[in-house]
Amino acid sequence: MATESKPPFPPFTLESAQKKVKAAQDAWNTRNPEVVQFAYTPDSIWRNRDTFLQGRSEIVAFLAKKWETENGYRLRKELFAFTDNKIAVQFWYEWFDKDGQWWRTYGLEDWTFAENGLMRKRQMSGNDVKIGDQERWFTDGVDVNTVDISEKHW
Repeated sequence: MATESKPPFPPFTLESAQKKVKAAQDAWNTRNPEVVQFAYTPDSIWRNRDTFLQGRSEIVAFLAKKWETENGYRLRKELFAFTDNKIAVQFWYEWFDKDGQWWRTYGLEDWTFAENGLMRKRQMSGNDVKIGDQERWFTDGVDVNTVDISEKHW
């Protein structure tokens, strides 16, 4: 574990912080908890809404359960702010539930990184909004990075 690393490393620049955000977005869009876990330290701590987690095994279990219920999950993350070893992100993702109802989740995350580039702390706050099929942004074939997200949705 001591040799694990995930560039780019802190301290972050604008370019390296943006790369870190898009790498996280791409990993989460795989919807594969076994892949996603390796962006975090083995003892990483999380707060995801009202759920508190610590360690990769809890992260994997949480994400597996999440993606069993959040069908069609597609995510966009954008850099909000950064400093030496911290990044703040705004995000939007869409998914549908077991009844076929589409939702868009809006939120903010703050991340703190270890020197090796792995995330050692993640806090997420989000809100779910019902949307109709015609309101979806991240439809099949659409690159999530090209969707125009207006101030109305910031």
